[in-house]
Formats: sequence, structure tokens, C-alpha cells
Amino acid sequence: MIRTVDLRGKALDKAGYQAELPRAKLDVAQAMVLIEPILHRVQHGSEADLIALAEEFDGVTPASIRVPQAAIDKALAELDPAIRNALEESASRIRKVHRDQVRGETRTTVVDGGLVTEKWIPVDRVGLYVPGGRAVYPSSVMMNVIPAQIAQVQSIAVASPPQKEFGGLPHPTILATCALLGINEVYAVGGAQAIALFAYGMKDVCQKCDLVTGPGNIYVAAAKRALRGVIGIDSEAGPTEIAILADETALAADVAADLISQAEHDVIAAAVLVTTSTQLAKDVEAELEKRVVATKHSERIRTALTGIQSAIVLVDSVDQGLDVVNAYAAEHLEIQTRNAGKDSEKIRNAGAVFIGRFSPVSLGDYSAGSNHVLPTGGCACHSSGLSVQTFLRGLHFIEYDKRAFTEILDTVVTLANAEDLPAHGEAMTARLENL
Repeated sequence: MIRTVDLRGKALDKAGYQAELPRAKLDVAQAMVLIEPILHRVQHGSEADLIALAEEFDGVTPASIRVPQAAIDKALAELDPAIRNALEESASRIRKVHRDQVRGETRTTVVDGGLVTEKWIPVDRVGLYVPGGRAVYPSSVMMNVIPAQIAQVQSIAVASPPQKEFGGLPHPTILATCALLGINEVYAVGGAQAIALFAYGMKDVCQKCDLVTGPGNIYVAAAKRALRGVIGIDSEAGPTEIAILADETALAADVAADLISQAEHDVIAAAVLVTTSTQLAKDVEAELEKRVVATKHSERIRTALTGIQSAIVLVDSVDQGLDVVNAYAAEHLEIQTRNAGKDSEKIRNAGAVFIGRFSPVSLGDYSAGSNHVLPTGGCACHSSGLSVQTFLRGLHFIEYDKRAFTEILDTVVTLANAEDLPAHGEAMTARLENL
């Protein structure tokens, strides 16, 4: 069901390990070509164009793109109490973690009379994308909205695809979650057209946003890439992935269940086990055979596990395994080793790290308090997951008095002349004329 990659006896560099663990092929460049007419249509179109796109791609005709407040209120009123309680508990934990991410003002006295203050200012308006399709993601509403609220973003809009079975509205659980969080600006629009709506705005429909965040399919990723610069983005999220570093102390049932849990998302989801134990590898394979047929989305999961992006990787030691997972830079990384806490301290590249058998990725997907909007496709080597910081910008406020200015004047003039930018220096010396 899942291929084996034997790295025992090999000492590869980062690129070498990355080559041994390929990911699913995503042709974002080709997707950009396909979505270009959609972006143009939204940029120069009207609500009628958005409704026509919904008919084409979602098979439904929304009565309006903006979801009426009555529909949002109704979704909350009809929400299953057990689901509401679960959402409220998870939201409380997410708020607790993300409140601690708020950054304070920093005031630096460079010299007497020379002050630089760094303030963290929220973006004015954000568009948050919540995918639809194979699953319903109220958790993604929380993961996007709560950090933006804690960052004190003043204007927050949510977009989620219209659903045929709900009369052209987003899924009611999505709407109910928005209501729970106090979000009343919701749009029934999905895919590349949603990102374009946020990027360009549309008269009498939606104001332009400054930043768009949230996961989506390849067309959402392509739209983010195409519109980056017109709008800020968090990342180009690709298919989900899990890597598990395990030794002989790990339980095969736990490992197999966790691999399956992420393979459940998509046929191109990646599930990778890196282990020092050939016995664990065999036992996990046996568990996969037993468990996949018994789970709801078995066909999708089997396709993901048999794909090139998934593997059981054999290594000589936990240290080599650490090198492998650091090179792979998984979106989700579990450490299930004898010394999991200590081993986790050696992780440099991962979207989020889950330590020990009682910290599965599923916990982080919903209720750990951490964020589940994370870098994929190896981007964890250079990027972080969604956080309060995503919605903030660091601004420097510079204030020098006359004495501090005159003390540094010659230095600035010297550097300006060294760069052959004399007018820069003259902007300094001009102030001497009226001291």
C-alpha cells in the first residue's frame, strides 16, 4: 500500500534527502494560465459575473454573493449544541495561545535625543478564505478569524464556496462559526474568484482587502501567486502532509491512524513515516491494510498512501531521522521516539511539531490551541504558520532632536557621497541653514 525508501547506510545532504522524498506534482504555473480569464472577469465584472462563475464551477446559483445576516443567524440558531460546545471550547484554546503572540511597542534610545520606536500595526482589512468541497472546515474559520481579531484588524470578511445542497449558501456550520465569532461579512464565493474579489474589490459587493489568508485548492494557490502584490498573502498552501519520526517505542496503531488521518484530506496528501525500526515499519504496513478498508474515505486514503508523495523511510538512527525530517520540512511533524521531548529540540524545519503519542496532528487540527494554517511543500524551511503576526506590520517611528541630528550629520553625508547620492547629503546640510 505504501512504498519503502531505505536510507540506511546513506549520509546525504539536505538536497539529497529531499530528492528521496518527492512530493505530489502540482502545476501551479499551468493553473495560473487557466485562472487568468477568471481573474480578469472578476476585476472588470459585477455580481452577475460572480453568480455566473458559481453556476459554472459550483453548480448552483446563489441569490446573492453577500450572505444575508438572517442566514448567518439561522445557521447559528440551528447548530447542533454538541458542535457548538466543541467550537466554543476550541475557540477558547486558540484565543489563549494566540493572545500570547501579541507583540508590544519597542522604544530604542539610539543616542540622547535620538529615538526609534517600533509599533505593530494591524492591516486595515483582511479577506479570509475557508475552503469547501470534500469536507467542511469550521476549524479553518477559527484559525483565520481569531488571530486577525486578536491583532485588532478592524475589517474582516470571510469567503467560502456556495453549496448546492444549501441553496447557494456556504455550509451552515461555516456560517454558524462565523456567527459565533462575531463575523457578519460573509461571501458565497469560492476558488480563484474569491481571491480575486478580495484582491480587486467590487463596487456594491465587496471592498478591496489588504491581505488574504487561508488554505485552498490549486486554483486558490494559483490566484494567490498571480495576485501577490495586488494583495498580501499568507502562503500558497498545497496539499496537506504529515511526517512521523518514530523508533521502536512507537505503537504501530497510533502511527498508522495518524498517517491515515492526513491522507483523508486529499488523494495527493502526503503521509511519511521515518523510522529506525524495521519491525515498526512492518507493523505499520499491517495496520494500514487493516484500518484503511474500515474507514469512511478508504478509496481516497488508499490513493494518497500509494502515491509517490507517501513512504515509509528506514534510517540507521534517530539522528539520521532528524536530518531527514529537517530536510523534508513537513507541514505537520510528529515525534514518537523514546526521548521525544529532547529530540524535538533538534527540529528546525516544520510547520508544527507534535511531541509524544498523546499529541497527534488531529489535536492541532482542532483543539490544541495552535494554528493549523501551516506552510506546505517544504516551505517550512523559510516560512511560518498563520499567527497574530501575519496580520501585523512593524512600523518604525523615528524622532531625532537638533543635537542628535547634528551629531550624526557628517556620517550621513559621508555615506551619501560614497553612494553617489549627493542630494541625500544635501537634505541633511540644508537644515543647517535655519538652525
